[in-house]
Parts: sequence; structure tokens; C-alpha cells
Amino acid sequence: MTADARKAHWTLYLYCGWLLLPLYWLLTMAVKRNQDITGTLEVIPARPTLDNFVEIFTNPVWYEAFANSLTYVVVNTLVSVAVALPAAYAFSRYRFLGDRHLFFWLLTNRMAPPAVFLLPFFQLYSAIGLFDTPFAVALAHCLFTVPLAVWILEGFMSAVPRELDEMSRIDGHSRAWFFFRIFIPVIRSGIGVTVFFCFMFSWVELLIARTLTASDAKPIVVVMTRTVSAAGLDWGVLAAAGVLTILPGIAVVWFVRRHLVKGFAMGRV
Repeated sequence: MTADARKAHWTLYLYCGWLLLPLYWLLTMAVKRNQDITGTLEVIPARPTLDNFVEIFTNPVWYEAFANSLTYVVVNTLVSVAVALPAAYAFSRYRFLGDRHLFFWLLTNRMAPPAVFLLPFFQLYSAIGLFDTPFAVALAHCLFTVPLAVWILEGFMSAVPRELDEMSRIDGHSRAWFFFRIFIPVIRSGIGVTVFFCFMFSWVELLIARTLTASDAKPIVVVMTRTVSAAGLDWGVLAAAGVLTILPGIAVVWFVRRHLVKGFAMGRV
């Protein structure tokens, strides 16, 4: 190995270590008591404990918040991908009046700050009885994730030759059969990238989730901001909750990792 190669490897190792340092510190805080966290500096916990994780799994405020978050994130991801697939196919395969303008308009919705839509969403969902439900947050997030999903998928679909569509029609297959049996498997990398971005946006978003929920459907990101008591912040429980909130993202990346790498290399990301 040359000197330049060794230098590049050490640079990569140092960079990865720098990125992992906050995660390691969060994990060490999750297995400490509050007095140990606010006391002396400990790189390795001297008295590790799992009491903070026990509190998360036994307190209904915490585990119900996790369930609420997973509910609206999964619903948002499924709805976004289901709506974006035919929409992106139409943009990539057909030309109609105002198609480019409509496509750009979808992107402008994605560029708008979430705070702009808080009042309309709040009044609408309060009027129809969806306020303080996971579905309210899921549908509100669709305003941002659907345009993103359409934009990503359109890039992947446009890269697929149109001759594939024509060959399917010549063979006598219906459009639905071609779309679900041939076309979707071809663009599965793009779907993996889309699922990743939709899931991540909905999982970490706070402003809309906090505004459209009150007590029954509070997500984990909201509960973590409301843990101040008379005794102050419960640092250990907050750290344990932080560790657990990272796990769904890691799971999503693990399941779509192959499609994700290919998607970043080939798609519109």
C-alpha cells in the first residue's frame, strides 16, 4: 500500500470516527443515571444501567408515541409511493398540455416551508375530525413527500427505454400487467430510494407532527420535547429514546441498501 493510499484510509477512518462519536456518546448517556451524566466526565460508563430503556418500554406515554410515529410514517410512505408511481409514469411516458409546468409546480410544493400550511391543515382536520390522529400527520406529510417521490421516480422511469413498453404491447400484454410485472421490477432501485427519503422526512419532521396532534396521537419527536419536569430534564430517558428513534432509520437503510446505492449512482437524487 502506498503512502497516499494509507493517508486516504486514515482520513476515512478519522472521518467515520468523528461521525460515530455523537452516536457513541448518546449510547453511553442512555445507560447512565442522571447524576452520572451531569457529574464527572466518563468515556466508559462506570455503572451502566438499563433503567432508562425499561422506562421507555413500560411507560405508555413513550411506547404509544413510538407506535403513533411508526403508524403515520408507514402510512405516509405507502400512500406517497402508491400515488407517485402512476404520476411519475405519466410524466415520463406522455406529453400533454402543461406537463412541464405541472411538474415544476409539484416541486414548488416541496420547496415551501411546512409552517405555511399549518393553519390550513389545523382548521381542515379539526373540521372533519382528523385532528389528533396519525392519519392527519400522514396526509399532511404527503404534501411534501409525494412531489419528492414523483421527482425521483420520474428520473428512473425516463431512463427506461420506451421500446420496453412497445414490446409489451406487441406481445399482447395489458398496460397494468406490464406496469406491475415488468416495469416496477426494473425501477425497484428508484422505489428503494423513494421509500428511504419519504420515510426519513416523515420520521424526523417535528413542526407539522406537533401542531396536528394533542394527546392521543403524540409522536415520539413531540414527546421528546415535552419531558421537562420540576426536577429538570431526564437526560438518561431522553438519550434512550434517542437511541431507539435511530433504529427504524437503520432498519430502512439495511433493507433498501442495495437499491439505495444503485439509486444514488443512477437516479435523480
